[in-house]
Parts: sequence; structure tokens; C-alpha cells
Amino acid sequence: MASELRVNTLKDAAGSNEVAMTYVANGSAKAWANISGTGTISLRDSLNVSSLTDDGTGAYDTSFSNSFNTTNYCAIGNGKENSSGSRNSDVDRLFHPARTAFTTSVCEWLGQNLSGGDADLDEAFPMVLGDLA
Repeated sequence: MASELRVNTLKDAAGSNEVAMTYVANGSAKAWANISGTGTISLRDSLNVSSLTDDGTGAYDTSFSNSFNTTNYCAIGNGKENSSGSRNSDVDRLFHPARTAFTTSVCEWLGQNLSGGDADLDEAFPMVLGDLA
């Protein structure tokens, strides 16, 4: 049997720090992923991402397990490339939503090098905030 807890405000054990539940529910990521974006792409880990599609150089689709309520969600991301295998050679790359319209069930992403060209990324980290359907 499922249970339900209804609260308006969360407080720490001392009762001195509090946050309204609207910030907790509305401000939490509803989908995120840790993507290996070179060679055979894969999800290393994720929340609410059911699949990953390779759409060509630097282009990826994340499909959501649970759709969003509207297409007015906030999608952000970052990524990096490790060109020599050394931790000191990590180079930040651009990773952002693609220039296509959002859908409630899929978000398209694009990886780019710092010159603006499309580029596959060793690691990409998309995150989406918004209301689920």
C-alpha cells in the first residue's frame, strides 16, 4: 500500500532553516544523464532518460521515461573532451539543446568544439528542469 506525506515546508532538525515545498518540487532536475558520447554512445547513468540516440557528429537525442507537461521546460548541459587520456588535458566543450523545437518526450542536444563546429564529446551532461505530465 502506498503512503503519502503532505507538507508545505521542510525544516532542518534545529528548525532554523526552512524551504517551501514548491522550491523542492519545482527546482529539482526532472531528467539528467551522464553520456559517453564517442564511439558507441551510451548512458553511464541517468534519471528519467529511457534512451539515447546518436544523430550524427555531436548530435544526441534523450528520450524521457516520463514526459514533461509542456515544452516550456529548461534544458541545460555541459560537456568535455579528453584528447590525450590525461586528466590534465580535459577541455571544456559546448553542450546545449539543439536548435530544434522541444517536444514533451524528447530533447535534442548538440556538442560543439570551441570553434563552433559540431563535435562528439567524451562526456556530456544534459539536465532538464520543468513539470512532468
